[in-house]
Amino acid sequence: MSLDEDTRKLIEAMSAGGAPEFRNMRPEEVRGAVETFTGLQAPPREVGRVLERSYSGPGGEQRVNVYVPEGDGPFPVVVYFHGGGFVGGSLNVVDEPSRALAADAGVVVMTAAYRLAPEHKFPAATDDSLAALAWAAEHAAEFGGDPARLFVMGDSAGGNLAAVAAIRCRDAGGPALAGQILIYPVIDSALRLPSREEFGEGYIITAPDLDWFWEQYLRSPQDALDPLATPSRAASLSGLPRTLVISLECEVPRDEAEQYAQQLADAGVDVARRRIPGLIHGSYWMSGAVPRSREIHDAIVGFLAES
Repeated sequence: MSLDEDTRKLIEAMSAGGAPEFRNMRPEEVRGAVETFTGLQAPPREVGRVLERSYSGPGGEQRVNVYVPEGDGPFPVVVYFHGGGFVGGSLNVVDEPSRALAADAGVVVMTAAYRLAPEHKFPAATDDSLAALAWAAEHAAEFGGDPARLFVMGDSAGGNLAAVAAIRCRDAGGPALAGQILIYPVIDSALRLPSREEFGEGYIITAPDLDWFWEQYLRSPQDALDPLATPSRAASLSGLPRTLVISLECEVPRDEAEQYAQQLADAGVDVARRRIPGLIHGSYWMSGAVPRSREIHDAIVGFLAES
């Protein structure tokens, strides 16, 4: 393992600054810390249009930002659920990567908010994500999108929500998905695989941090047995759409993401797998501080171009 040099400098700077670990923060402090990732991002790209909308979820109205590329549609549509450990994250922190994806892939990107833990525990977030996908399918054409080319995407906790949403769409008979994009997803709170030990401390997101995030999200340890929280526990993974799973070499949940990719492949799903060396969890939001994070972006653009 060779840690990316820009990533090493970032870790050292954060350590020197005395940043507390997430597990020692209050939820509102976690949310503030997650928002600071915008300071690690490249300048936002220009796109054709950015629109603010909302969808009706089980807990009320939730925001949706819609990024429409230049050009003539209809465009594929990517519904993106942000990470943040089910506790933090916002549409603001994923504005930059969403603009870049819309511009470079020529897709409509819809970023959908959802209820956050611990105020709203499982299954609130997954129920919201399913409602957001239904809204996207219904309204895609209004923004030049093609509802027949609908993708779900998420990073970290959002990757979990995207994976679960794909299963729920299959089981509910729609909306039909053309693909799912899982960016270093957290899959199973109970797994204890080698990457957890190897990268459990010293890489910004620690193993105890991930445990803490799961504890905020789940109502009890029993919830971890529910496939709506742990998609790898679904009775079947067959019939899911073409999938891209991105893992990063130096992160705690690397092995669980890769194990889930193997489960999908074993179930007959068309899976593209990409492990990016030297990067750490959260790198998709570090486009300015860690230039090699563009490799994540490029993998997504390539997958969409082939779909």
